Amino acid sequence: MNNTSKDSVDSAHVESASQPLGGPGSTPNAPTLAELDVIEPAPDPSQGFSGRDKAAEFLKQADHEVIVTPEDNARVLRKIDLRILPLILSVYCLQSLDKTTLSYASVFGIIEQTHLVGNQFSWLGSVVYVAQMVFQPLIAYSLVRFPVGKFSSTMVLCWGVVLCGMAAAKDFGGLLAARLLLGAFEASVAPTFVAVVQMWYRRREQTKRNAAWYAMLGVVNIFGSLLTYGLGHVKSSLHPYQIIFLFCGCLTVAFSVVMFLFMPDSPMQAKFLSNEDKLIAIERLRMNQMGIGSGVWKWGHVLECFVDPKTWIWFCAIFVISIPSGGISTFGPLIVSSFGFDSFTTILFNIPFGAVQMIATLGGAWLSDRIKMKSPVILLLCLPPIAGCAILLAVGREPSDRAVLLVGYYIISVYPGISPLIYSWSAQNTAGDTKRKVTTALIFIGSSAGNIIGPQLFRPSEKPRYTRGLKANLALFVALAVLVALGMVVIRFLNQKQAAKRRSLGKAENIQDLSMMDNKTAEAAEGVLNRLEGNVGEKAFEDVTDMKNEDFIYVY
Repeated sequence: MNNTSKDSVDSAHVESASQPLGGPGSTPNAPTLAELDVIEPAPDPSQGFSGRDKAAEFLKQADHEVIVTPEDNARVLRKIDLRILPLILSVYCLQSLDKTTLSYASVFGIIEQTHLVGNQFSWLGSVVYVAQMVFQPLIAYSLVRFPVGKFSSTMVLCWGVVLCGMAAAKDFGGLLAARLLLGAFEASVAPTFVAVVQMWYRRREQTKRNAAWYAMLGVVNIFGSLLTYGLGHVKSSLHPYQIIFLFCGCLTVAFSVVMFLFMPDSPMQAKFLSNEDKLIAIERLRMNQMGIGSGVWKWGHVLECFVDPKTWIWFCAIFVISIPSGGISTFGPLIVSSFGFDSFTTILFNIPFGAVQMIATLGGAWLSDRIKMKSPVILLLCLPPIAGCAILLAVGREPSDRAVLLVGYYIISVYPGISPLIYSWSAQNTAGDTKRKVTTALIFIGSSAGNIIGPQLFRPSEKPRYTRGLKANLALFVALAVLVALGMVVIRFLNQKQAAKRRSLGKAENIQDLSMMDNKTAEAAEGVLNRLEGNVGEKAFEDVTDMKNEDFIYVY
């Protein structure tokens, strides 16, 4: 018998407890919600558990009905936050620090000491993303087939070792090889964390968690700048950039051990939860309609991913935003240096850039939760970078212009708040284990491709104005706004198709989605049974895709 939860109104629909089930068009004698007892969907014994979500099997083994009260939900959520968030925040902070070591090294003589010429430094910025793009299909397969905790900790160890070895590189060839390997191992980080957030959190909880780990970019720009400033003053036979590589690499290797010991593979294997809490952690996700993980690769999911128009809108959106991201993250310190500052002053002036990044990322997530939509927030976040690029293009490079130039540079740094909203927008609108992983892989292929192109739009020889790169970035932020508007139209169309499908199956056509509501509103509906005609939630742990589940509601 499948376990159901009286808490599971999360993304289902309850018009009124006294309204006949089925909504408009239902029979007059249909039972009301108040009269309804638990309706258990009958499993198909011929299917077994092969290909189903592992959560279904775990819930099947429970000897009682799982009911999630608001108090249980808050208690378990707090335990999950205290265990999962510190780990993923720390790892993403380390990854961001490791990737930005190259840009910090650029102001400490790596270009001169390793005899880089032409666009070789640009390629060192791009090659990491070449590797990430190539390895995304393998990452997607690995996330379906292998335990997430052990897989991610292994990748952390490998890239830490590579970063340590990068200190020994003395020319372009050695640096290129190290950066290529670094990209291969780091390719797993962001897709893994998107999967982890999907696995542990309700849809209305996911945006802030994705924003939290992505906000580590801002933390790195603040504390990484201070760290680099300090390491740059170390007196040693090594060059300052070599000390930076070694320090960050050793820190990453050490944390991989922590990751291996404390990162659970799934809620079912979480040692920090009691058996009852594991059941609650799973059951509270039922109305996500997304499942947790099946461990089975399904080619039908892959095909649906490729024919789903949402996939390509998100692919294009992340590609477009990643081009300026790749360019600015690699050349940011050089752009500030072009205003007329020395190396150490340049590093210090990068600190406010990180603060703006963090505020924009967390603030964007908060606002999107507040209005229960992401697309308008993304459009809003496009405006400051457009203004910032325009300022840097229009203002001269005289000493008297430095204050205005810094303002322009800092408001460009609002753009990192956009990417986690696109990740969440995609994650919350995709169901089916394999489809989720493949969609995420495609999105990060787009991200990697954009980050490859981004540094190529800037060249050290174009100092101090970097006109070509800034003009391209300005146009790309405008293009992103157009793509987001198109995505809103597509989501609306898909919801209309889902409504028509429910109507054809005799279900309520218009249903209320509570999955994106704030906790206070959602908990007001806790305990109201939402097993309407057709058993809403019956497919939640069947590892079906969003297009195959008529109860799935797409969000803006």
